[in-house]
Amino acid sequence: MNVASIGNTADVQSAIALASRRTGVDFNYLLGQAQVESGMRADARARTSSATGLYQFIEQSWLAVVKEHGEKHGLGWASDNIRQSASGRFTVADPATRSAILDLRTNPQVAALMAAEHASDNQAALESSLGRATNGTDLYMAHFLGLGGARSFLGALETNPGRSGASMFPAAARANRNIFYAANGQPKSLSEIYRGFAAKLDRGAAAVGATGLASALPSGAAEVRALANGGAVIPGTRAVAGDTPWVETTLANLNTLRQVDPLRPTPDTARLAYLMLASLGG
Repeated sequence: MNVASIGNTADVQSAIALASRRTGVDFNYLLGQAQVESGMRADARARTSSATGLYQFIEQSWLAVVKEHGEKHGLGWASDNIRQSASGRFTVADPATRSAILDLRTNPQVAALMAAEHASDNQAALESSLGRATNGTDLYMAHFLGLGGARSFLGALETNPGRSGASMFPAAARANRNIFYAANGQPKSLSEIYRGFAAKLDRGAAAVGATGLASALPSGAAEVRALANGGAVIPGTRAVAGDTPWVETTLANLNTLRQVDPLRPTPDTARLAYLMLASLGG
């Protein structure tokens, strides 16, 4: 795998498309997450933490995902040098090697692959605990709150959507007041927070030429899903002409109706499709 650093938006989009193809994680979700996290900048660095790169991985999260998934993507040298202590902390004995592994966060090809693998792990864990298919917003909750926090948030969302998010996550609320509180200072409900993340993901993805909704049911998981009690199916994000009512209802529920036409390509989506085909060797 060529891990040379690449920087322009088209190359970043191509790297994300390749990561989606290799892992099966939804392209639009990965695109939206990258735009929200870093503005599609591979060298982005946070001012208040160690978060770095396209997907703003902090050091421990990065070492963990490279340890778990690096070898399958040609980074066996990195994975082999990462150790996990009894306390769960990931370390690298040689300082120069540690720096080289952490510097991979600014390589969009590697960062996109590791972000996709991390999302895939979270998807499997959430679907197992929730007993349902996950969508892009669910995956972003796991990115934002951690897997345990996302389980708690999404479980409470199903049973008590009007509950205050700040009461459940006081530390996160103190650090992210604009997410947990309205402009008038009133705490937002879990459903309001969830809708805010969905809208944020979709706006981010649309801004960089997404082919669909970043918040929707990932098409990489399955094109359709059967319900255990009746064999009915729920269409995926790749709707065709006969699925127009379903598509329009989904868009309406996400307050994005008529902002995009999922059945008619635009110049931006056509260009992005070309990039994706190019990355596949088409």
